[in-house]
Amino acid sequence: MVLYNINEFRTGLKIIQNREPCVIISHESIKPGKGQAFSRVRFRQIISGKILEKTFKSGDFLESANIMEIRLVYVYHDNEFWYFMDEKNFEEIAVAAKIIGTNIKWITTQLHYIVTLWNKVPILVTPPDSIELKIIKITPIKKNSTGSSGIKLATVSTGAIVKVPFFIQLGELIKINTRSGIYISRAK
Repeated sequence: MVLYNINEFRTGLKIIQNREPCVIISHESIKPGKGQAFSRVRFRQIISGKILEKTFKSGDFLESANIMEIRLVYVYHDNEFWYFMDEKNFEEIAVAAKIIGTNIKWITTQLHYIVTLWNKVPILVTPPDSIELKIIKITPIKKNSTGSSGIKLATVSTGAIVKVPFFIQLGELIKINTRSGIYISRAK
């Protein structure tokens, strides 16, 4: 267990706060004319995603979090777990669907994902920034539709629903931003 003094705080540092792993988003060291120096820290709880702010005095220490981020490929799933494999040693890691959360709609076979482990237990699965998926269903367009938006709804192979331009056809591969769920372009 490593302890960090407030002088060692930096953006991206992974710590334990309230018995939950967190990552420091920003910190500001303040040395007032009178009194003790302190540091104002903003951090994000890795599991819940909440952003919190706390002030630490100059003598305070924080415990480091035993966090590892590993790049794994998704292989398959059963009723309870989704299985990811390390391509170097072919080790499999089972991740519960509740841990994957809303990212489940971007999980597809043979694609690499970042799996975050805390004390060797998976706590987060992060998809790549963009993925290419096949359109399996498009909502029918009414002939009297005069909307100026020029979009229609498409369902992709993972079940996610994405807004796409009118020129996109059934069966096409499209590139999607997984952070926002927005159509980027046709796949090349």
